[in-house]
Amino acid sequence: MGIFILLALMFLAVAGAVGYVKRTYTVRTVYVEGNVHYTEEEIKAIVMSGPLGDNSLYLSLKYKNKGIEGIPFVDVVDVDILSPDTVKIIVYEKSLTGCVRYLDTYIYFDRDGYVVESSGIRTVGVPQIMGLQFDYIVTGEKLPVENEEIFNSILDITQLLQKYDLASEKIYFNRAGAITLYFGDVKVSLGNDPAKLEDKLMLLPGLLVSLEGKNGTLQMQTYDADRGKYVFKPGI
Repeated sequence: MGIFILLALMFLAVAGAVGYVKRTYTVRTVYVEGNVHYTEEEIKAIVMSGPLGDNSLYLSLKYKNKGIEGIPFVDVVDVDILSPDTVKIIVYEKSLTGCVRYLDTYIYFDRDGYVVESSGIRTVGVPQIMGLQFDYIVTGEKLPVENEEIFNSILDITQLLQKYDLASEKIYFNRAGAITLYFGDVKVSLGNDPAKLEDKLMLLPGLLVSLEGKNGTLQMQTYDADRGKYVFKPGI
């Protein structure tokens, strides 16, 4: 009889400990930072999956000294335990400079032109680059364009767009290197003079405000000295 009493006491002790851990370490508050391509709810679903996905003690052990890999657009995910019932999920996304359209798929590449991901979904905030010529694409390899210096030009223009808080959905490069930006129904022709590029983009936010609701091309490749401004040519 004594052994059964001992086993019962041990069972009650273990059950009590399990109950304490479950009550104390159940996650009630989750902070998510660094996510762009995924919503907070999507990140939570990825990280906190499985039967014990809502237990901070389990998460602290699961993600100790390692993160999540293999998620499109995400380099790694870390989980910090702030308190027994609070965790912070930190998302480190892959660096994306632009994307190209290829066979009904968007191909995303980094600042050096290496293909990072492909998706049928167009990601907001990553400009579509047009005018590049290539015959094939391999994930992890560089886009096989004729002139690889184009990637420096793409990086320069995207960094300047971020600097002046400009969100261009599409950027077109012609064979001479002239750049055209797309903002809804307004196209902006910048020309191909890198030395004057930042000066033009510095002025562009104010010019776009005056063009809201219009359709046409802002011709910034040359300055009309007689009119004292850049010319806007309405669309047909």
